[in-house]
Amino acid sequence: MKREKIGLVSLGCPKNLVDSEEMLGRLAGAGYEFTSKEEEADLILINTCGFIESAKEESIDTILSYCERRAHGGLKGLLVTGCLAERYAGELQSEIPEVDRFLPLREEKKIVEVVDRILSVKNPLPEEAAQTAHPQKRTILTPFYTAYLKISEGCSNRCAYCAIPLIRGPQKSRKNQDLVSEAEDLCERGVREIILIGQDIAGFGSDRREPGNLIPLIRGLSQIGGLEWIRLMYVHPDHLTHDLITLMAEEPKIVPYLDLPIQHINDAVLKSMNRKSGSSAIREQIKKLRKAVQGLVLRTTLMVGFPGETEDAFRELCGFVSETRFDHLGAFAYSQEEGTQAAELPDQIADEIKTERLNTILNLQAGISKQKNRGRVGTVQKVLVEGTSPETDLLLSGRYYGQAPEIDGSVLINKGDAVVGEFFNVKITDAHEYDLIGEIV
Repeated sequence: MKREKIGLVSLGCPKNLVDSEEMLGRLAGAGYEFTSKEEEADLILINTCGFIESAKEESIDTILSYCERRAHGGLKGLLVTGCLAERYAGELQSEIPEVDRFLPLREEKKIVEVVDRILSVKNPLPEEAAQTAHPQKRTILTPFYTAYLKISEGCSNRCAYCAIPLIRGPQKSRKNQDLVSEAEDLCERGVREIILIGQDIAGFGSDRREPGNLIPLIRGLSQIGGLEWIRLMYVHPDHLTHDLITLMAEEPKIVPYLDLPIQHINDAVLKSMNRKSGSSAIREQIKKLRKAVQGLVLRTTLMVGFPGETEDAFRELCGFVSETRFDHLGAFAYSQEEGTQAAELPDQIADEIKTERLNTILNLQAGISKQKNRGRVGTVQKVLVEGTSPETDLLLSGRYYGQAPEIDGSVLINKGDAVVGEFFNVKITDAHEYDLIGEIV
C-alpha cells in the first residue's frame, strides 16, 4: 500500500540528527516515503533542540512557521519530537494545539503508530511491529560517505549548567557488537568516515561498570573494510585516559583530531561548573596529547559568562586560548536553564557582558585559526572530496582530517578533477580563517 510522504526538519546537534535518521528508518520500514521537498510532504516531523535558550527559540519559531503553513491547507499532519518535546510536551500541547502531537523522546519508538493515527492510515501495522520496524536501518541524511555513530544516550556527569541529564537521563551505553554491526552496515552502504558521538564518548561503558570500553569498540570498528576515517567527538576531559591517547597514536584509522570540550580554564569557575578536571590537569592532558599524537588537530568548546565569572577569570581564559592555540574553537554564552544547579547560583552575568565576552573569544580564535591554517600552506593533505562548493560551482570542496563536517571549514579545490566520496591528495596553496585552498596533485 502506498503511504503518504514525510518531510523532516532536524534541529540541533548531530546526536539529534541520528535520532531523526532512526525515526525515518522506522517510517520507511512501515512503507512511508521520505521527501526533502517540503511542498510534497503530507506530514512534517520536527525534531527539536532544547539545550539552551537560543535553541528553544529556534525550535518554537520553526514549529510556529509550520503551524502557519498548515493553517493555509498545506499539511495533513504536524508532529514534534526531540528535546523540547521531552521537556515541555504538556505545556506545548496546550499552547500550540495546531500540532497533532508532541512526542517525548522516550516514546520515539512509537513513531510509526503515532504517524498512522495522525494520518488516519487504514490497516496500520500492529503496535509491536510498528515499534520494531527496521530499528537499525537508519535513513542516512548525511552525505553517503560520512555517518555519525551514536554510541550512548544521556549523560551522568551532572555539570552545573547542563540540562541534558534532565532531558535525556543518565548515560546509557549501547552494546559494542550492536555498534560494530551498525557501522558495518553503514560501510556497506558506502560510508568512508564514521564519527563517534555521544554526550561523553570517553565515558562509554562506565554505566555498565566497563570504564575504558571505548578502546575495544574502536579496535572493533578499525577492522571494518572500506572504513578509512574514525573521528572522535565529545571527549570529556575527565575521562580522557592514557590508553585512549595511546590508541589514537597507534591506530591509523583514527584521524589525529580530537574534540575536547574543556568549557573554561579558571579553577574557581570549573569548580562552580562541577567539572572535575582543574586547570593544571587540563593543561597536562593537552601537553600529553600533542606529544603523543603526531599532527594532532585539537578542537575545544568554551563557555563564557558563567555565574561568578570575574573579569580576572575571563582574562585568564583569554590568555589560555592565546597560549594553547587550539586549531578549532567553539564558544557560547552561558544560558540560565531551569532545573540546573547553575540557575540558582548568585552573581549571574548580564547578557550584554556575556555577548561582549563571547565576541572577544571568537575574534581571538579567528586570528589563531588563520595563523594555524597558514602553517599548512605548501603541505599535501589527504582530502575527502564532498562535491562542488556551496559558494560557487567553479570550486570543489572537501575536508582533510583536521576538519569535522559542518563546524571546521573546508578545503576548496581550484584545480584538478575528483570523484565525490573519494580521497585525493591536495596541495594547500592558500589559507583563510576557516577554509584552506588547494589543488589536486
